[in-house]
Amino acid sequence: MMRLDKYLCEAGAGTRSEVKELIRRGRITVNEKPAGKPDQKISETSDSVCLDGQPVLAAGNVYYMLNKPAGYVSSTVQTDGPSVLDLLADAPGKGLFPAGRLDRDTEGLLLITNDGKLSHDLLSPKKHVEKEYYAKIEGIVTEEDVVRFEEGLDIGEKRRTLPARLLILQSGTESEILLTIREGKFHQVKRMFEAVGKRVVYLKRVSMGSLTLDEALAPGAYRPLTADELLALKTPKGKSNE
Repeated sequence: MMRLDKYLCEAGAGTRSEVKELIRRGRITVNEKPAGKPDQKISETSDSVCLDGQPVLAAGNVYYMLNKPAGYVSSTVQTDGPSVLDLLADAPGKGLFPAGRLDRDTEGLLLITNDGKLSHDLLSPKKHVEKEYYAKIEGIVTEEDVVRFEEGLDIGEKRRTLPARLLILQSGTESEILLTIREGKFHQVKRMFEAVGKRVVYLKRVSMGSLTLDEALAPGAYRPLTADELLALKTPKGKSNE
């Protein structure tokens, strides 16, 4: 058992004075009931603590869904451009990093966390976690392309890509598609379309494993994962082909 205010501080919800104010204003709940006092005793393992309805996780690991805008790099080191971590400068939690990368001009779902184990599980080539992308393609995407993506493509590496699901939403001089892949090679989506003589002009990741981008998030906005989202990511049924 530990004090509620100490738990909140260690979980990154704010300073001691800030979390006391959160409790006073009724923004903190314990087991879906408004918290009493800062010195209220809670169990780290059995009690559910929420801030504005979102779970406050035990000290250490934090998990955020970010709708990455174009123009930001998915890097923790200093670069010549803004990092996605700049968008979470005020987010509670230490040692944050993006679980996987999106190209500078690619938008969409990015998980920001400090949980190295979960990141490894999502990104390990042996896990084959599915990632789904929406893209606009310069050129007419055909059913022949669907078959070639399913068979695997030569993108200049030792092995062909794993079978991928290509769904044509609209075919024309600029086509719209959904593509699901199970690996994460460098510039993979762009290289796959180049292999069939076409060019990606817009790319957005919409899901990774069980996690789907919250369309209510504006580009550049983020939020903590819900308890259900996190549970799904951490369980085998939240991953594919394991």
